[in-house]
Amino acid sequence: MAVKRYISKWPGCARPGQDPYTAEGSPARGGYAPGMDVNGSAAIVSGGASGLGEATARALAAAGATVVIADLNEDGGKRVASETGGLFARTDVADEASVQAAVDAAAGTGAPLRVAVSCAGIGWAARTVGRDGTPHDLASYQRVINVNLIGTFNLMRIAAAAMARTEPADTDGQRGVIINTSSIAGIEGQTGQIAYSASKGGIIGMTVPAARDLSVIGVRVNTICPGIIDTPIYGSSENAGEFKARLIAPVVFPKRMGRPDEFGHLVLSLIGNDYMNAEVVRFDGGIRFQPKLPRSSWSPRRGTASRR
Repeated sequence: MAVKRYISKWPGCARPGQDPYTAEGSPARGGYAPGMDVNGSAAIVSGGASGLGEATARALAAAGATVVIADLNEDGGKRVASETGGLFARTDVADEASVQAAVDAAAGTGAPLRVAVSCAGIGWAARTVGRDGTPHDLASYQRVINVNLIGTFNLMRIAAAAMARTEPADTDGQRGVIINTSSIAGIEGQTGQIAYSASKGGIIGMTVPAARDLSVIGVRVNTICPGIIDTPIYGSSENAGEFKARLIAPVVFPKRMGRPDEFGHLVLSLIGNDYMNAEVVRFDGGIRFQPKLPRSSWSPRRGTASRR
């Protein structure tokens, strides 16, 4: 309680219930523009038919954006688009022409394209050299790289080019925000995650140079590294529940899996804070991956791809 009283008296801080951009002594009164507002703008979300992408699309739509759901999943994509007042564009993120068509759809909504969020991705579990002595299959490695890394690069570069053609949204010259989705596996990958970790590490590696490249057109770039988030990739059977319980054991706090809506909230926070740029943000409850997945009677099937 004492902290609240202290903060409420601090010059330039909004009191409870006040808009921080109109409060006395606020940055707005110092000549700064308010944060990026997605209301009345267009956004595109790859992988928006389910999981993190769906939660992000719903959060953006609730904030007033017209959202294009770019996904291969037509049933799920059309459902989310219908429920959020957006559009669905069947999209293979690894294919340049497919991504270009989806971005064109977003740019053609009549609202300026301000946001692009990459959530499309697949997982793959295989060791560099298997227990039987065979090397990791090259085709599966290339597929994970194509979808996760090349797909992210495709949406980022093509969406940024479309944003560059819009008028600045504020006095800073800001035109848009790009949010890429990596993983803590891109920082501390586990046994059997060589392909997945390589793809996610590449996304992390693009963050700073992309932000520097796109600064000249007023586009910010940030990357989120989720930890253990409760998405369809983990299934919903009773055995899957046992596996999830083992997964959350190393989570520091809160002692549970993250929720997709919390991811969507973080996306909106990164969009709305204009000084957040070129950052890689962990979103993981403080977890630090151990070298191996915990033992369980059930786990995502090895040697197969799965989506978020």
